[in-house]
Amino acid sequence: MTMSVEQLWSLPETALVGAYAEARRRYAEKKFERDTQRARLEWMRAKLFVNTQGNVTERKMAVDVSEELARKGQEVREMTRDLDMLKIEVDVIDTMIRLRGAHGAPPVHADDAAEKPAEPEGE
Repeated sequence: MTMSVEQLWSLPETALVGAYAEARRRYAEKKFERDTQRARLEWMRAKLFVNTQGNVTERKMAVDVSEELARKGQEVREMTRDLDMLKIEVDVIDTMIRLRGAHGAPPVHADDAAEKPAEPEGE
């Protein structure tokens, strides 16, 4: 985390909201980067599977023992860990905003957001 909890607590409300926005931006960037690498890894696995000679079992074994794919998989796992740490930072700042009495955004789950129809404006 870039700031301690004590530092966050002593920030003015506008700076706290700014820190929240910055943390969310970094989280979104890292998530996009991680998802891109994950998709690239899956593409590399599929390409190796298709280009390898032999039956299905031999092809799967070739994919499983590939050192290059193992390294890429480790990179994706490390990126996931970093992403989790950024999410914790976003959550801590959001909690600080809520504890200080400001109205933080209510938590929205992807399932809930997809199910709720948009309300017309002016009503």
